[in-house]
Amino acid sequence: MPQPGTHHYIELAFAINSTLHELYIALLIGEGIEYFQEEDNQLLAYLPETEWTDEREQSIRTLLMERFGTIPSYQTTFMADRNWNAEWEATLQPIEISDRLLIVQKSSEITPKPGQIVIEINPKMSFGTGYHATTRLMLRQMETLDLTDKKIMDIGTGTGVLAIAARKLGNTLPILAFDNNSWSVENAIENIQENNAQDITIKLLDAEEDLVVNLQEGYDLILANINKNVIDRILPVIRKYAPQAPVLLSGILVYDEPWLKKLLKRLDYTIEKIIYEDEWLSSLIKPL
Repeated sequence: MPQPGTHHYIELAFAINSTLHELYIALLIGEGIEYFQEEDNQLLAYLPETEWTDEREQSIRTLLMERFGTIPSYQTTFMADRNWNAEWEATLQPIEISDRLLIVQKSSEITPKPGQIVIEINPKMSFGTGYHATTRLMLRQMETLDLTDKKIMDIGTGTGVLAIAARKLGNTLPILAFDNNSWSVENAIENIQENNAQDITIKLLDAEEDLVVNLQEGYDLILANINKNVIDRILPVIRKYAPQAPVLLSGILVYDEPWLKKLLKRLDYTIEKIIYEDEWLSSLIKPL
């Protein structure tokens, strides 16, 4: 769903089976669309009215034709601005990542399992509610790591959930979490305060333009739950300016695993661990 504000939106309603939603979302994110709502046999995608042009529509149609050999039926509808966030929050349910981690909406009335770590998230449309498989994959990978003495960078932090989880999983060193979306930065700051997660710095930064100067501060673990295109551009930079740092990746479709392995080989990374959920994978990689 879109962010609240002063913008009107275009809704693209794709008539597709729910089994294809994850794949379509990944492809459309690559086209710059950030907000989605999933229904049984329909995927709704939203972008600001000012960004919906003939060129954008043709680019999306070409992408879908190249990937699937056909273009699904879809409708475009003008959507006047309204309180999107209230509608989104009304649909949220607790997400059990594992027996150890539980994500709940702020003020949710739920009893966790004994010893279960609870993370309270008020998402405000930011990516990282736990509803997406890529977030769950990242969290499950993080559960298995010793984070205690790791200085962590979280690229594309969204709600701040990964940084918060790192702190609750025992991390004690400073964490830098950043996003290029001002709404996400504001939301992450709120969620960090709500979870009493100390010593996490949230900044409004661009994953590509601002990466080099921040990497030079030195990090022991880099989290990057973003998309394939951005990973393709920033991983060589990470390898150069943080040559010893492991990187935990997600936002990559299982169909793109051969691409990932080729990229890692070129950059002299090895895959330490890879896990899957639905159409997505998460890979922990380390320098050779």
